[in-house]
Amino acid sequence: MRRQDRPYSQINVIGSEENDLYRLKKQEGRARRGELETPHGTVQTPVFMNVGTQGAIKGALSACDLKTLDCQVELSNTYHLHVRPGDTLIKEMGGLHKFMTWDGPILTDSGGFQIFSLAKLRKITEEGVKFNSHVDGRHIFMGPEESMRIQSNLGSDIAMAFDECIKIPSPHEYVKRSCDRTYRWLERCKKANAEYNSEDDAVNPGQMLFGINQGAVFHDLRIEHMKKIAELDLPGYAIGGLAVGETHQEMYDTIEAVEEYMPKDKPRYLMGVGTPVNIIESVYRGVDFFDCVMPARNGRHGHLFTWGGIINIKNEKYAKDSRPIDPQCDCPVCRRYSRAYIRHLFKAEEMLAMRLAVMHNLYFYNSLTRRIRNSLDEGCFDVFRKKYREILDKRI
Repeated sequence: MRRQDRPYSQINVIGSEENDLYRLKKQEGRARRGELETPHGTVQTPVFMNVGTQGAIKGALSACDLKTLDCQVELSNTYHLHVRPGDTLIKEMGGLHKFMTWDGPILTDSGGFQIFSLAKLRKITEEGVKFNSHVDGRHIFMGPEESMRIQSNLGSDIAMAFDECIKIPSPHEYVKRSCDRTYRWLERCKKANAEYNSEDDAVNPGQMLFGINQGAVFHDLRIEHMKKIAELDLPGYAIGGLAVGETHQEMYDTIEAVEEYMPKDKPRYLMGVGTPVNIIESVYRGVDFFDCVMPARNGRHGHLFTWGGIINIKNEKYAKDSRPIDPQCDCPVCRRYSRAYIRHLFKAEEMLAMRLAVMHNLYFYNSLTRRIRNSLDEGCFDVFRKKYREILDKRI
């Protein structure tokens, strides 16, 4: 029997697989229900992290809005905050939590993905990467120690290891060399993270480091790399380098190949994913953490997620529609505004249009993971999955 075909009706209550920070509370097949302790609160998993790359959600949302939208974890980016306003400035201001007035958990990406996606000129060496800033062209060097120092200055609760995000497709031989280098970088990240946490003026001495699994869509490399980084006994592990051009099935197959070798008592994070159905299918395969710019980006263009599918609020058919965006949604936007009004705002190019649309989409994503958690608590996740995997990506 193929692993993905195994029955998911068997519900297991977990009592023994836990460490000091993460507790696996329940499992339905490979789908996991857990919680992670951080210096700024307990995260209930599975969880969607709301992406505030530069310390703010695009669409004019504040930290207060995130509270209203049931956000558990805010995610910001090491590279962007290093470029401006500067991580040393943020440290002087008391760290990123105080700077953006968010008192919940924060995860910071290492900056690796942005370096490889934004920098027009870059040079990779064993020490790190030399590249030009996409903002002003100035020369920047970033390696494991630099990434860890920046994230220490920001004071995030979860720091991501510095890695190379490999484009897909890439030759097997190159991917193998990259994975080996990324492992050596991870060893340096672990050492640097421990050193920076022990400093007297550390912004967040409880900052934890997550390692990142790479290997493109080569299962042999993914598994080999996962086995090696698991031996470092880090607080959590991510699957990186996906959602960059491969098919959804290739992504799911890669998750299944790696999941078996990921520590069961540590949280798993699938980076940069994805659609609502991607999230449901990845939870089904054992993933706990997610992030994606999709809800905010799509919202700014009028594409709104609902429990019946995706709508384009700019369409003419909504011009006189007095219903909320989603009659099944209880977000602040749906409780107050009509489809007709929001469509008018978009057509009039009012900033409020983007703000309301992004608020709704983020609330939808946060509600999605909350409903997934509830279904796991009640032992009916497979029923939830079968119902919504055919609906949520459908365009109405």
